[in-house]
Amino acid sequence: MSTATAPSPAPRSSSGALAAWGTAILVIATVLLGALLPARHAPAPRSAAEDPACLEWSDGCTVCQRLPEGPACSLPGVACQPATPHCLRHQDG
Repeated sequence: MSTATAPSPAPRSSSGALAAWGTAILVIATVLLGALLPARHAPAPRSAAEDPACLEWSDGCTVCQRLPEGPACSLPGVACQPATPHCLRHQDG
């Protein structure tokens, strides 16, 4: 007669529990790192009016120039639909 014994289920269940705990710890660590570390955002693009190198800009309705006294803008037309401001003339040429 053969006296072979079947493998016990204990090692298999303990390795499954170890994998579950390891996964849970990894998920918790990832969530905590994402919540606690400072976010790295790209700087917001400057509008033409905020860019000191832009000497003249327009939104399609008004044209503005940067003067020593401050910005000076033309008046818009009656039925003008303004668009996103864009720089018309930079300081460097």
